[in-house]
Amino acid sequence: MTIRGIEKYAGYATLAAFVGLLVVPVLIAQFTGSETRRFDGVRLADTEYREVRFRNNEQDLDLGSMFFVPEGEGPFPAAVIIHGSGTSQRDSYWYLTLTQYLQNSGIAVLLPDKRGSEQSEGNWHTASFQDLATDTHAGIAFLRAQVEVAISDIGIIGMSQGGHIAPIVADQSSDVAFLVNVVGGSIPMHDLLLYEENNNLRQLGVLPGISNVLAYGTSLLVRTIGDGAFWHAVGNFDPMPYWERLTIRCLVLYGRNDTNVPTGESSARLRSLGRANIDVRIYEGSGHALEDPEGWPGEGDSVIFRKDALNDIADFIHSSSTFP
Repeated sequence: MTIRGIEKYAGYATLAAFVGLLVVPVLIAQFTGSETRRFDGVRLADTEYREVRFRNNEQDLDLGSMFFVPEGEGPFPAAVIIHGSGTSQRDSYWYLTLTQYLQNSGIAVLLPDKRGSEQSEGNWHTASFQDLATDTHAGIAFLRAQVEVAISDIGIIGMSQGGHIAPIVADQSSDVAFLVNVVGGSIPMHDLLLYEENNNLRQLGVLPGISNVLAYGTSLLVRTIGDGAFWHAVGNFDPMPYWERLTIRCLVLYGRNDTNVPTGESSARLRSLGRANIDVRIYEGSGHALEDPEGWPGEGDSVIFRKDALNDIADFIHSSSTFP
């Protein structure tokens, strides 16, 4: 065999080995993977809320919302929910499980439709986080102007990507009494996407190391082909400068097994500030939804939002309220 033939053979062998390392583990993972867990949660039909609308005058948008009001006369502490990534849907188990728990705990909750979703005007695809923060400012103004429902203190709850927006809102508004960040990362958005893409590939069965390399390519595709306008608006956003300026009480919740947000790095960044007003808690056995850990209380009974985390949020809000 000639040298050129040997080199050609070696090239084919190298390519075959690479394909084998990439494809074979994926096929094995697909055929031997465990069954996807099923979770239960609160359904929209099981909730009681008031249909309300309010206006974002700064950006000329009408926004629809569900307003969850506790029983009794109040005054109640209240929270505005800030949605995570993508288009919001009113029948989300995750959001409704939280809002109903808080409502039953004596906390009023405003759950707006994200701009461009359900009954809200606008387009989140082309909005920066600073733009989306103005929607929450409008929700706070709605609560502050309430005459039918007595409100004491007003806070915000950022869900997932909404946790990036929450510190912007709190930094800009003196009306925010407390902040809850539910699994929102504290790292720049491009880094967050790279972490998530790496884990997506790992879940498909791609081997470690190879997934790290491929994640750069898939992240680039997401940023350019998947939703280029959105990533152009938010890709370089780093929330830490806003966190550094906050003096209000903040509760941050992470799941140890989160494959969407790097819990270790995000919690370390916030704790490195050394601020007594920022309480960071990590829940063992849970992922991005803060779901019941596997086997607790048992398969078939798993809840999409673990009760101890819900209780921690409710206790935090009541302890942050100035009304006894």
